[in-house]
Amino acid sequence: MLGLIGKKIGMTRAFYESGDSIPVTLIQAGPCTVTQLKSIDTDGYITIQLGFNEVKDNKLNKPLLGHFKKNKLNSFKFLKEFKVENKVLKKYKSGSVLNTSIFKVNEIVKVTGTSKGKGFAGVMKRHKFHGKNMTHGTHESFRGGGSIGQCATPSRVFRGKKMSGHMGNQTVTVKNLTIFKIDKERNLIFIKGAIPGHRNSIVTIRKIK
Repeated sequence: MLGLIGKKIGMTRAFYESGDSIPVTLIQAGPCTVTQLKSIDTDGYITIQLGFNEVKDNKLNKPLLGHFKKNKLNSFKFLKEFKVENKVLKKYKSGSVLNTSIFKVNEIVKVTGTSKGKGFAGVMKRHKFHGKNMTHGTHESFRGGGSIGQCATPSRVFRGKKMSGHMGNQTVTVKNLTIFKIDKERNLIFIKGAIPGHRNSIVTIRKIK
């Protein structure tokens, strides 16, 4: 569905008229420029490609620079594609600008971002293992993962076994988030609750059917 590329500003709280406060995340959403329209005839699928965060030409490699010059557009640091229906595709053309006006207050959206990287982590932090007893003969393995497989058969560790390893730094999508407020002048969207990523990370906000 159609959406915007944005930057996570951080979290704060907002208030209802009743005085109740709720946690909200501020996102600088757009403005985004349409850099390419992809259709079934030319690409085999239908998407709108958007560019965000304008940069100087010397910040890009030659393939990307050629892509923008071909369409007579400014250069952008971030590109994302949004799957849309054919009737939505016909509303836009290369160079069109999308902003927060495509959303409305109380609309349900989904947000995709990259979660914070936690580095190497053990099974208790990474997979919420309980660990072993601190008494009853437990020796040198209080926070271990326990057995990881059998001995003779099948003589290997199964793929996907929950073990220690790199935690975080993955693409995460949170669905059914509600837009609390929109500041069109500053291109800010206030979304109820938390979204993945650190401050100033790039996120995408998409409509839900």
